[in-house]
Amino acid sequence: MAIPVGSKAPDFTLKSKQASGLVDVKLSNNLGQKNTVLLFFPAAFTGVCTQELCDITSGLNAYTGMNADVIGISVDTPFAQEAWAQKEKIGITLASDLNKEVIKKYDVVFPMLAGVGDTAARAAFVIDKQGVVQYSEQTPSPKELPHFDLVKATLARLK
Repeated sequence: MAIPVGSKAPDFTLKSKQASGLVDVKLSNNLGQKNTVLLFFPAAFTGVCTQELCDITSGLNAYTGMNADVIGISVDTPFAQEAWAQKEKIGITLASDLNKEVIKKYDVVFPMLAGVGDTAARAAFVIDKQGVVQYSEQTPSPKELPHFDLVKATLARLK
């Protein structure tokens, strides 16, 4: 099960492929400044993941309006994430947990997805400016989306 509400969110440094090249994405960069929504997803170029992140992109103003940064994390390479983001016009930061260290820290490993290996379970976390988990959800299956109304309600309380 995903790490619980009230836990100190594990910091991380992951790679993201941007127009400028590979850049570091760190949770700690937001501490003291913004709340963070972490969205763990199983795999780029899959139907439910595409729906989820395209929906988030189209509603991104709601998150930025609540002083929140949204980061999507999967075990895909940063290059695959970038190609997918360009194809689908995904506008959030995507970060590669290729070594599967962060999915283990957040306890959101989905074992043997479709027989191809361990990947990220679908999960959502809201982390406040102090680095404390305020919302934690791992969906029962990769085909189900997190409760984004609860994510937004949590952010609204944190303003």
